[in-house]
Amino acid sequence: MRISLARFVLLGALPLLAACSKSAGTTATAANAADLDREFIMAWNNKDLEKTLGFLADDVQFLQGNAHFSGKAEVSDKWVRATQSSISNLKTSVVSSESSDKLTYEAGTFSVDVLPVAAGQPAGYGEGNFLLLWKPAADGTWKLSYAQLEDLPVQRRN
Repeated sequence: MRISLARFVLLGALPLLAACSKSAGTTATAANAADLDREFIMAWNNKDLEKTLGFLADDVQFLQGNAHFSGKAEVSDKWVRATQSSISNLKTSVVSSESSDKLTYEAGTFSVDVLPVAAGQPAGYGEGNFLLLWKPAADGTWKLSYAQLEDLPVQRRN
């Protein structure tokens, strides 16, 4: 039996096309937590408020000590807008990470420079533990779903 080159190529491509043709919105490809965190931290450190807020999921949760904020509006107002101008040079050191098509996260330690909120106040630095968990949104983009910061008291910078 003779198979033309065109049919041979088509038959060879069918399994590849089938593997790639999952219906939109049903599955997401695994994301790289390091890339997502790096983009988020870059937006934060550049004081790009709109870009930082664009990373938040509609149902995002934020936890830090006794503070627990729920939903994009509350997290935007009480965490991002309230602190982005006074927190700079955010850095992370990853201890644990995992990625799948349903979620991706990084956890580890962080450090930040704390800028004076008012004239005459000292600058400081903070450090602690973090967890940033990302999930795919309906449009296929990855959004920050959960952020947890457990930090030590801010230390005065000499």
